[in-house]
Amino acid sequence: MNKRNVVYIAQSLDGYISDRDGGLDWLHSIPNPDNLDMGYSNFIGGIDAIVMGRKTFERVCSFDIEWPYDIPVFVLSSTLKTLDKKYKGKAELMNDMPRDVVEKLHKRGYEQLYIDGGVTIQAFLKEDLIDEIIITTLPVLLGGGSRLFSTLPNELKFEHTDTLLFLDEIVQTHYTRKRK
Repeated sequence: MNKRNVVYIAQSLDGYISDRDGGLDWLHSIPNPDNLDMGYSNFIGGIDAIVMGRKTFERVCSFDIEWPYDIPVFVLSSTLKTLDKKYKGKAELMNDMPRDVVEKLHKRGYEQLYIDGGVTIQAFLKEDLIDEIIITTLPVLLGGGSRLFSTLPNELKFEHTDTLLFLDEIVQTHYTRKRK
């Protein structure tokens, strides 16, 4: 399988990934009585490692749950110097530019990377390092918050590869980067 960097994320109809207070409660605004994972298990089954930003890492750590990942997590931060001991063997801190992160992880044998967190995704897009985007859109307008996308130095073209509908309301769209 080719090396690839993939975004898998949920957004509101107006393009926000968290509300004005950084909250995620809106992700549960559509009843899901059967607890459908909307393809997440299949997706994560094809991933070697997760690259996430500090804010996303801190958000995950704030959930009152067991550590949710069975694969290595690499946390990007220019401010953190260490991670809590309880994350030893689960998460590793990196302070590198996106291109260097990808190069280092590929050299370590991690070829299928899940890129997570708004600022991290935006930084990887700015360096044209995203090969696939899977966006799950919920039919809610937040009216503000953290945007999924920001300005880019160049236009990036993606090709639509699939669209799935969950719970008759949630639309998941898959895009693959069109490279010359």
